[in-house]
Amino acid sequence: MTNFDDIRPYHDSEVRPILDRLLTDQELADAVARLKFPRAAGPMGWLLRPLVQFAMRRQMSGVETVLGFQEVVKSYMQRMIDTTTTALTASGLEHLDPEGAYLFVSNHRDIAMDPAFVNWTLYHAGFNTLRIAIGDNLLTKPYVSDLMRLNKSFIVNRSAKAPREKLKAAKHLSAYIHHSIADDHANVWIAQREGRAKDGRDLTNSAVVGMFSLSRAKTQPFSDYIRELKIVPVSISYEWDPCDVAKARELFQQRSSGSYQKSEHEDVKSIARGIAGQKGHVHVAFGDVLKGEYDDTDQVVAEIDRQIAQNYVLHATNCLAWERLNGDLPELEYSYPAIPYNPDGLGELRQQFELRLANIPADHRALVLDMYANPVAAKL
Repeated sequence: MTNFDDIRPYHDSEVRPILDRLLTDQELADAVARLKFPRAAGPMGWLLRPLVQFAMRRQMSGVETVLGFQEVVKSYMQRMIDTTTTALTASGLEHLDPEGAYLFVSNHRDIAMDPAFVNWTLYHAGFNTLRIAIGDNLLTKPYVSDLMRLNKSFIVNRSAKAPREKLKAAKHLSAYIHHSIADDHANVWIAQREGRAKDGRDLTNSAVVGMFSLSRAKTQPFSDYIRELKIVPVSISYEWDPCDVAKARELFQQRSSGSYQKSEHEDVKSIARGIAGQKGHVHVAFGDVLKGEYDDTDQVVAEIDRQIAQNYVLHATNCLAWERLNGDLPELEYSYPAIPYNPDGLGELRQQFELRLANIPADHRALVLDMYANPVAAKL
């Protein structure tokens, strides 16, 4: 029993009992059947359940550790990368120590794929895999919580309502993050804000950085504590956002009616769309460890935002959207490795971009263009 049993990922000793429980979970088997056999898993889905459970038992038969579980996940991740991306590139890791422990704070475009791509990139560069912060609002089913915690996710309490309860949860989370880095020497990932940046503006929520320092001893200087966390800003960019239409719809409703009410399991659908949708070229850019002198949270936020904007790798889709909204683009580079933007050399991609816009409701089109163009505006 530890202070963090309610939010931490599972330990190796818990993996086999958790898996044995999951492999008898009928709801999980039904969910997998619907995912693998969407047409057959309707009224007759119960017939598929034994077959699905047999296949899962066989796949998980030798898994006894978290790493063993992640090795199974790895094959699915590889298949997803092969079928939904044209390239996955990375930069900045040469400045980090594979034996070190860092707090990776990234921009937030996709619920599942942001930490997945960071994790994949680190793993293949010889770094330890991440402990991933995930909101309890996404853990709508017990089996989902189990699967996430098997994959080294820890729980962010977003269901707390009363101010005292929220502060207690934030202090608990802060202590766990510090414990992970300082005591367990584990890498941690957290998004720069709660909720995805649906408009393409990558801005850190000061409450997230404020939470980091809640477990700081009163006698410890603020800058010393921030340096102790070894914060690394991360910029993730997608050539195509599989959820761009859904994000624009949400923004349109918010702006036209003043609010947006999510449908039941909408986040789960967004996760599925983000995993299965075409993403084109994806780039993960790692910044420099925060080592400066910081007087307060605002200065840390400003440095994270500066690095995320500076290191963000633009794609042709970003440039085309900015050009569509603003006219000729100033001299600029895009892609990785970087190449000068030449609008005359993008005929096929321009057609693809225009076709995508044509299939978006007219009322939402400007919002999608803003979404792709705003990273260019941040660069300029």
